[in-house]
Amino acid sequence: MRGGEKVVEELCRLLPEADLFTLFYDPRRVSQTIRERKVTTSFLNPLRRWHRTLLPLMPVALEQFDLRGYDLVISSESGPAKGVLTSSNTRHVCYCHTPMRYLWDLYPDYLHDWSSRWQRPWFAAFAHYLRQWDFAAAARVDEFIANSENVRRRIWKAYRRDALVIHPPVAVDSFFSKPPDDYFLVVSELVAYKRIDVAVRLFSKTGRRLLIVGDGPEYRRLRNMAQPNVQFCGRVDEAELGELYARCRAFLMPGEEDFGMAPVEALASGKPVIALARGGVCEVLGSEDPPCGVLYPKPDEEHLEEAIRRFVSEEASFSPVELQRRAQRFSQAVFRDKMSAVLGLSKAGT
Repeated sequence: MRGGEKVVEELCRLLPEADLFTLFYDPRRVSQTIRERKVTTSFLNPLRRWHRTLLPLMPVALEQFDLRGYDLVISSESGPAKGVLTSSNTRHVCYCHTPMRYLWDLYPDYLHDWSSRWQRPWFAAFAHYLRQWDFAAAARVDEFIANSENVRRRIWKAYRRDALVIHPPVAVDSFFSKPPDDYFLVVSELVAYKRIDVAVRLFSKTGRRLLIVGDGPEYRRLRNMAQPNVQFCGRVDEAELGELYARCRAFLMPGEEDFGMAPVEALASGKPVIALARGGVCEVLGSEDPPCGVLYPKPDEEHLEEAIRRFVSEEASFSPVELQRRAQRFSQAVFRDKMSAVLGLSKAGT
């Protein structure tokens, strides 16, 4: 499961009688905690294999959900989920991972860099309509919660709405540290804005060993540019992922993230983080001593290579115990306590 699903899983524990409504649902891809709930899907669910192309229909699908009878609705989204319709006496709290990237922050990239010439006029037209709908949908929310200070700023920029920051929950106590093997690790969905290509090109040149966990539309392109020292692991289960974290030398994040749960998982495994100094990872690593990793300023091979050289020279100074202590700030317990306070729960689940 990715970060959004893990937030939903923790909300299920916090609100044990809550029902779930979702655009798309594949029970094989979620935890038992989520599968145990009553799940209502949209009319788009039979087409979930092509979910990336169905964005123009998502507002209509969301507005079909019948949420009468609920006094509390929590939407968890990095897309249009906040656009559900609720009654005037229903409290709607939106936990926002980010305003839709392809409509706001990353719109120029999607339009000019990641779409073909014949796609651009259609994408521009749909994006204009969806941007207006998304701004209007934000007015349906009573309270916004942002998953980071980075996203809080984006919410204000896109919607002119204030937001409280509650970092997403990470099962930090489930991770462990082991002596490192000679490889660096990436854990990410393979999409263009994550900039995994920068790491693949650099490691293919230097010969250092890089393991990449994840799948996505960029998989084939990245695989074609990689040398044998760059290994693609695909999707792995939690046990294997824990081992990969525990034995890596360092975790790499070459693109900007809204928050970044994977860097927290790396810290919980006692491993330092090498990351682009943009977005939520700056909140994860912090600025106090002792350092938790190496940040670099620009998303290119030259600056990533310099960051890796700096890490190698300082590698012995990173303390697994101190890194794990930093990760505790983003634990599931901290998330539950803060969400309980917002929702007015006397304790989790009541």
